[in-house]
Amino acid sequence: MSKVEEFEELRPLLFSIAYRMLGSVSEAEDAVQETWLRFDGSATRPTSVKAFLSATVTRVSIDVLRSARVRREEYVGPWFPEPLLTDPYQDPARSAELADSVSMAALLLLERLSPLERSVFVLREVFGFGFDEVAAAVGRSEAACRQLQVRARRHMRAGQPRFEADRQEREELATRFFDALREGDVDGLRDLLAADVSMVGDGGGKAPQLARAVTGAESVARLLASVFPHMARVDVTFEPHEVNGRPGAVFRDRDGKVLHILALEVLDGRVHTIRSVINPDKLGHLGPVADAWAVDREVKRARRQAN
Repeated sequence: MSKVEEFEELRPLLFSIAYRMLGSVSEAEDAVQETWLRFDGSATRPTSVKAFLSATVTRVSIDVLRSARVRREEYVGPWFPEPLLTDPYQDPARSAELADSVSMAALLLLERLSPLERSVFVLREVFGFGFDEVAAAVGRSEAACRQLQVRARRHMRAGQPRFEADRQEREELATRFFDALREGDVDGLRDLLAADVSMVGDGGGKAPQLARAVTGAESVARLLASVFPHMARVDVTFEPHEVNGRPGAVFRDRDGKVLHILALEVLDGRVHTIRSVINPDKLGHLGPVADAWAVDREVKRARRQAN
């Protein structure tokens, strides 16, 4: 195969590594492009193209992570990963690891790790690289990488949920949730929410968002039931869609532009966390983005007229 063909065959893997490292579709795509430039500019042919490219995209991602720390510390409001509707990389032998590691909850846990811990965890725990390959990628000894793995595992396990529903249970619960949301059914929503449910939005200061997290089944159910029927009156629609491997929905304005993404986290048979991503900078990879401020003004007018 030519260099281009070899690279394109591995592109899905490289993107998936970078996305789990960075939590950003746009930054992951940039990291993959930089990896190609380095590969194309290399005069020598690596023994293993897969190992070389995986190591390169990891190193590029580490550099991006280190420079992004300050930006994320200064971020306005809660920071969530850019939503991913479809993971391009599939490996039947590691389907569970791939699915678990791409969820919003897992990516937020990965944010707590140092760049090196995150790299080792992603390469070893998610993609199953050998310690020799991991060590070469991060520039540390195998012994050091084993220690990094132990620390990363400990941090990840400490933040893992008590009992996560299986795929079928998540999908059934999500169907009922979005049916109740469409109807503005307070009781129906309340019955599907955990007692300590929280609803949090990521607008990054660039779109209307919740001033703070809303918690408790009663409060969240009433907020959802009061807002979404008014959104429907101004022709906002939504389509249930898997978001980061978990139930969710894509909301659109009357012109079909992406307004925001809703992602559900299901634990113990109930919706435990509802995350909304409305920051336009995080939605551009999904298509044309709606003017969330304009839609918000329309919704407020619709609510006043209804009252």
